[in-house]
Amino acid sequence: MTASIQTSTDRVLKYSVLGARRFSNYWWATIVSLGATGFFLASLSSYLQTNLLPFADPTSLIFIPQGVAMGFYGVAGITLASYLWVIIALDVGGGYNEFNKETGQVRIFRSGFFGKNRKIEIEYPLDNVQAIRVDIREGLNPKRALYLRIKGRPDIPLTRVGQPLPLSDLENQGAELARFLQVPLEGL
Repeated sequence: MTASIQTSTDRVLKYSVLGARRFSNYWWATIVSLGATGFFLASLSSYLQTNLLPFADPTSLIFIPQGVAMGFYGVAGITLASYLWVIIALDVGGGYNEFNKETGQVRIFRSGFFGKNRKIEIEYPLDNVQAIRVDIREGLNPKRALYLRIKGRPDIPLTRVGQPLPLSDLENQGAELARFLQVPLEGL
């Protein structure tokens, strides 16, 4: 959940969840695209014996094996870059968490990939919510996340995947949500 985009009234609480459209994904997709294009053009230049790169002269490369290896890396990089741009375009993982006292429903929505998993939507009655759980693990791979505990179901993650939220934001959001739903806050 992000604290910057939320809608709150005394009856409805809605949090936006950041998906794949974050700066780091744009950054890496751009870097991989540029690098892969460079490798592919170097391979093509060595095959055609025509310089296609403005900053280097790969025509001196021998096509077999150097040009082929660079072509392989170029195609692999373009494939990875295409994947990154597709998940950014689809905003995989993005969505919202809505807690609505008027309808008595909790609604969790996330964007997915193609097919039947393109839109992931989970709805539960507010009466089935048992608690809000905070999971904090520090160390080499830190994890800070909020989970919704539902009767008879596994815990549902409410926070974004990726960079952990600051501890103060996580505590504030957990406390606000627990207060709104009138359920206990576990894990602190």
